Amino acid sequence: MPLQHAVLALLTQRPNHGYELKARFEEAIGPQWGGLNIGHLYQILERLVRDGYVSRSQVTQTDRPDKNLYTLTEAGRTELNTWATSAWVRVGGFRDELFLKLLGAVALGPHALTTLIEAQRQTYLSELAGLAQQRRAHAAEPLVAVLIDAAIAHTKADLGLLDSASAHLAPLAAAQDAQAPQRSQPQGSGGTDTISDDSGRRGRRPESA
Repeated sequence: MPLQHAVLALLTQRPNHGYELKARFEEAIGPQWGGLNIGHLYQILERLVRDGYVSRSQVTQTDRPDKNLYTLTEAGRTELNTWATSAWVRVGGFRDELFLKLLGAVALGPHALTTLIEAQRQTYLSELAGLAQQRRAHAAEPLVAVLIDAAIAHTKADLGLLDSASAHLAPLAAAQDAQAPQRSQPQGSGGTDTISDDSGRRGRRPESA
């Protein structure tokens, strides 16, 4: 995830120190992304300084330790422009744990598949309700609103996928269930079981005296 370019974007407005960048990133992107780890952020800043995209200077403070101030360089602005104006290409495929769960449910048969799909459907519906609340709360923040709209569209697509999964995988689950080994039948209870003589006739084993 190219977080280093997001840092460059934030630095186009003004120089910042680390904790200011963390706060500004989380405010700009909103709750859908999640928090930014400060240790990871400093690693990104170190890399940007090393690559010449950001310069670092020390600011002396009388009542607290000195702080590092990070400033965007011309090379950094050029790099940001190249990245921000080129199309994004998906390179990692679609690795969603749901597909692995579907694999497991199909192997267990139709009941497991139906149980998973219905449980997942309720989860997506709950997510949509929460996203609708977030959308109303962040209506005045354009960038955050766009990210929430993307999450809503993605979740609606996931709901449609469940219908497709049910239609395509139900026959496969039924076939798996038919091929599964039959469970062994429990023996009779009540102190007796059955025996057969040499002729193949079956009778009751007598109780012990």
